[in-house]
Amino acid sequence: MNVLPAGDPADPLSSLWPSLSRVPPDRRRRLRSFATTAGGGLKAVVGAGEAAAPLLDLASNDYLGFSHHPLLQQAACDAIARDGTGSGASPLVTGTRPVHTLLAETLANWLGRGQVLLFPSGFQANLAAVLALTGRHGVVLADRLIHHSLLLGVQASGARLLRFRHNDSADLERRLIQQRTAEPQRQTLVITESLFSMEGTSPDLAAIARICRQQRARLLVDEAHGLGVLGPGGRGLAHGLAGVSLVSGTFGKAFGSGGAFLAADAPLADWLLQSSGAFRYSTALAPCLAAAALAALELLQQDPGLGQALLNRAERWRCGLAAAGWQRPEGTGPVLPLLVGNDGAALALQAQLERAGLLSVAIRPPTVPEGTSRLRLVLSRSLPTGTLARLLAALGTPVAGGGR
Repeated sequence: MNVLPAGDPADPLSSLWPSLSRVPPDRRRRLRSFATTAGGGLKAVVGAGEAAAPLLDLASNDYLGFSHHPLLQQAACDAIARDGTGSGASPLVTGTRPVHTLLAETLANWLGRGQVLLFPSGFQANLAAVLALTGRHGVVLADRLIHHSLLLGVQASGARLLRFRHNDSADLERRLIQQRTAEPQRQTLVITESLFSMEGTSPDLAAIARICRQQRARLLVDEAHGLGVLGPGGRGLAHGLAGVSLVSGTFGKAFGSGGAFLAADAPLADWLLQSSGAFRYSTALAPCLAAAALAALELLQQDPGLGQALLNRAERWRCGLAAAGWQRPEGTGPVLPLLVGNDGAALALQAQLERAGLLSVAIRPPTVPEGTSRLRLVLSRSLPTGTLARLLAALGTPVAGGGR
């Protein structure tokens, strides 16, 4: 095969090379492969399939430790034996199985919503959500730190994007009133999240919902990281709030499976079913993933205190990190970012923890704002007793920018 040298003007992709060369070494991303070990640990696979030393996982979003739960595993295996490995078609053709219907109906009832639509991924669900709620004549007011999938949805919709300060309902209200006064004919959509995955923070969602009701604005809440952990029985912060137009959520985090959903009341739910290309033109969620998500939901219904127990543990971790001299991570959820600031320092701290047998990934721009590189610590219900003490010993003295 003939391959043109990088930068060759005859190569139609030649314009990419200068852009790649400008990516600093500390900003370069690389794929790593991890093999699972007994007890939910991980081993980094290096070289020709050789696994490194085991690592305790402080990085994944499997908040309740459900991904290795025997009930979920058995449910997935049973679904494969019954329905095969894939759905084979889109939901509106032949891709919908009884397990999909049961999951959607059970989840809708649990969330107190009229209908749930299932999607293969959270990114896809968020694109569908934004496109259903706004268009090129609309205006979107979004929290400054919303997920990339939501921003891409706004871009695809053609709506005008305005931003409000992170978790600042007063700033939202001021901007929303200003927008509604200037252009009362424009439909306005507000977008926020219940738990911001890189900050670990949550908004005053009740205040935001109240403001949206008063200003006749639609409200989309991304519950991807909050579902299963926050709110009554793990139902999320949007549960029971009037004024929330649409809720998006995923099964790949606290539910320990994969896929996603949108939950809404009529007529929005029917509008999604009739109009959403993201729903209509994708192969339906694999039946085994739907079955595993349904098993996770049953576990949450049986023990609604699972999320609160994790929040209690997160509070102990925050206090422990602060007592050790680290800046106390904001928020109350299971995501605890240790702000470092410098890209290289964050990567060095990641490597330091890995040498101690702990996996926590350095998060750098553009995922987070410039100058706020961090180590993202994630609690899981499956972490053994004594993990905090082990972490503090491995962290040692706070790095520059990470202390009080």
